[in-house]
Amino acid sequence: MKGRHHGWRDYALLLALACLWSSTYPLTKIGLGSIPPITFISARSLIAALFLLAVLWMRGIRMPTDLGAWKLFALQQTINSTIPFLMITWAQQYVPAANTVVLTSTTPIFAFLITWAITRHEPATFLKLIGAILGLGGTAVIIGLDSLHSLGSEILAETVTLAATISFACATIFGLKLSDYDPMVVAAGSLLFGGLVLLPPSLIIDQPWTLHPTPQSLAAAITMGIFSSALGLMLFYMCLSRLGTLTTNAQGYLRIPIGVGLSVLLLGESVPPNLALGLVLVMAGVATMTMPSSRLSRLLRND
Repeated sequence: MKGRHHGWRDYALLLALACLWSSTYPLTKIGLGSIPPITFISARSLIAALFLLAVLWMRGIRMPTDLGAWKLFALQQTINSTIPFLMITWAQQYVPAANTVVLTSTTPIFAFLITWAITRHEPATFLKLIGAILGLGGTAVIIGLDSLHSLGSEILAETVTLAATISFACATIFGLKLSDYDPMVVAAGSLLFGGLVLLPPSLIIDQPWTLHPTPQSLAAAITMGIFSSALGLMLFYMCLSRLGTLTTNAQGYLRIPIGVGLSVLLLGESVPPNLALGLVLVMAGVATMTMPSSRLSRLLRND
C-alpha cells in the first residue's frame, strides 16, 4: 500500500506465504506415495475450495452466478492450476522435490520474457533482462548437468516441469483480467472448477474407492488443501494489500531456499552440486530482476 510503513509483521506474512507454498512440492511427493496424481490434485483442489467457500460464507460474500465470470475462472484455473499441476505432479514421480522447487520458482523469469517479447503490458528494463538471462542459465545448469548422467525419464520430467512453469507465468498475466472480483472469490471459484473437472477422470481412471492411501498421503492432501492452497492464497492477497505487487512476488524467490530445505528435512533428499550451482544462478537472477535501476546507478557511482 502506497505510503504505508512496512513493519516486521508484514514481512512475517510474506515469509509465512513462502513457507506455505514451498511445502507444496515435498507434500506432493509424500501424497503420491499412495494416491495417483489425478485423484490427489482433485482432492486437494476440492478441499481448498470448500475451505474458501466456508470463509466467504462467514464473510457474507456470495459467489457470482453469471456465465462470463465462471468462464474467466475456468480459464484461469486451467492455465494456473489444472494443466500445470497435472504436469508437475506427474513429473514429481521422477524428479526430486528440491529440483522441482527450483524449476518452478523461475515463474517470474518467464513472466518477464513473455512481457518483454509479447504482451508489453509493463516496462521490461535491461536490468531485468540481465536477471532473466542469469535465471535461465540456472535452470539450464540444473537440467543440462543432469543429462550427463540421467538420459531417461528425469530429463523429460524436468522439461515438463519447466513447461508447467511457463503456464504459471501466462496465468499471472491473464490474472489481470480478474481484478474486478474479490481475490478470494476468484480463488474459490477456480479451485472448485478445477476439482470438479478432475473428479470424473479420477473416478474413471483411478477408481478411488479401490485405493488404500496411507495416513501420510491423506495428511499431505489435507494439509496441502487447507494450508498450501486455501490459506496460501489468502496470505497472498493480504501481502498484496500490505506490501504491494513487487515485494509480494519476491516470495517466489524465498521459496527456493525454503523449499530445498524442506525437501532435505522431510524427504531426506541430498542437494547435488548441479542443483546448488543452479540455485546460485537463479537467486542471482531474481535478485537482479528486483533491484531498482536507481539503486544500481547509485552503486555504480560509488564505485
